[in-house]
Amino acid sequence: MVPRYSRPNMVKVWQPENKFKIWFEIEAHACDALAIDGQIPIEAAKAIWDKGNKEYTPDRIRRISEIEQETKHDVIAFLTELAENIGDESRYIHRGMTSSDILDTCLAVQIKQATSILMNDLDNLLKILQQRAQETKLIPIMGRSHGIHAEPTTVGLKFARFYAEGFRNRNRLAIARKDIAT
Repeated sequence: MVPRYSRPNMVKVWQPENKFKIWFEIEAHACDALAIDGQIPIEAAKAIWDKGNKEYTPDRIRRISEIEQETKHDVIAFLTELAENIGDESRYIHRGMTSSDILDTCLAVQIKQATSILMNDLDNLLKILQQRAQETKLIPIMGRSHGIHAEPTTVGLKFARFYAEGFRNRNRLAIARKDIAT
């Protein structure tokens, strides 16, 4: 993203720190499920959370990048660095999973995070449009039809139309967010 056009909360969604945190959580939750199913020791799943749930600092991200230069594989690099932090219990991580399981799930989580930001922004915009429609409902303005003057209308009606369109778009975004999150 171009920094001058990017908002900090949206940029955070797509930063390596967030991506690796999500990757870790996917792996750790999968280990929880395997532990509940009796396929790995419960203590190992707990140790993975305890030892692996650390902040992804610039040093950790740099280490993952170094490993990726050798392995030419992003997920293997991540798992290798994670194993360096966890130790023996790391042998239970990524069981029965593919890289696509991690990458696709992470992308769905990131899109859900991004759409949450957009929906919050839309909610704020809709409040403002609704307020402006009320404030300007009696202010006359020349209507337009096919680019020429038409019957008079009100500024408030124009804002109400913007609100209605925004409301429909917010509903569409909510549906898309729900679909991508599964």
